[in-house]
Amino acid sequence: MLNDDQKMIFDTALRFSREVLAPGAAAREKAQAIEPAVFEGLAAMGFLGMTVSPDYDGAGADYVSYAAALMAVAEGDGAVSTVMSVQNAPFCAILERYGNAAQKESVLKPAARGEFIGAFALTESHAGSDASALRTRAVRNGDRWVLNGSKQFITSGKIGKYVIVFAVTDAENPKRGISAFLVPTDTKGYTVSKIEHKLGQKASDTCSLNFDDMEVPAESLIGAEGEGYRIALSSLETGRIGIASQSVGMAQAALDAAVRYGAERRSFGKSLLDHQAVNFRLVDAKTRLEAARQLVFSAARMKDAGVPCLEQACMAKLFASETAEAVCSAAIQTFGGYGYVEDFPVERIYRDVRVCQIYEGTSDIQKLIIGRGLAA
Repeated sequence: MLNDDQKMIFDTALRFSREVLAPGAAAREKAQAIEPAVFEGLAAMGFLGMTVSPDYDGAGADYVSYAAALMAVAEGDGAVSTVMSVQNAPFCAILERYGNAAQKESVLKPAARGEFIGAFALTESHAGSDASALRTRAVRNGDRWVLNGSKQFITSGKIGKYVIVFAVTDAENPKRGISAFLVPTDTKGYTVSKIEHKLGQKASDTCSLNFDDMEVPAESLIGAEGEGYRIALSSLETGRIGIASQSVGMAQAALDAAVRYGAERRSFGKSLLDHQAVNFRLVDAKTRLEAARQLVFSAARMKDAGVPCLEQACMAKLFASETAEAVCSAAIQTFGGYGYVEDFPVERIYRDVRVCQIYEGTSDIQKLIIGRGLAA
């Protein structure tokens, strides 16, 4: 159950989702872009810095409220919820925890106010789940760092104003020698080399980045030199709660569409919902989706209580993302042939939700982490 404040946040987000996001989702996908008015709306509600302390101009919301808001936003447009998720965690979360005073003042505060979008650049073509295999290098040159390398599958790499970039600063010890840098995207040597053409979430840009002798000042370092691996892992709990929340929201939109269609469409003299085969399919979908929702809220409540919850966040993401695909498939089946064409939203939602089993750690990675706790 949500308390009054959490419910108010959810209701506010849901209203924005249904009035603004859902009606424009198909157009956003076609344009492969999110219009400025959407970001302005999210910023006005405090959703681009939800859990950031008010000391840094954030909303100071709890994690249950954050999860609920992401669910609601994802109901309207999964692509928008992805940008919102990355903005909150890892981008703002890392700066609040590890940024220095100047970084918090000049970057975190305006980011939390929603004045610009941030990005997180860890993944490389040969280093996805294995972050210790990074090839991007940063070499100290006086009071500057010079970065060379590339990144892949970076959300908001094109529209972002700042990117948190991870690079190896100690080639002799790649895992313990990774450092994090705060990089303005207008820095010389920063290039968006490719915008990916994806199965879904096309309105959210996903980019390949190149760094060619990209120089940044020494004060661009986030945290201490060599602390990058720990920094990268620090936002895993929040990030995975976020993706699990997205999964629930998108699946809820698909289920709602299927129920509406099932009530309206008549076959053999009665509505589809009155056919037990259809009814039971949607009952199973609703039940699994509610279980996923409660796993998400359970992990978020643990996060609010200050209790380590990486395993619970992993379980929430694993179950919610895989359940969401199954729910969306059931929704398409309910629509029959209409579910397979663009005339109805379930076709897009099905494509949008599939990536939730991949980013922020694949389902296999979630199982590896959960499995480590079996013998603990």
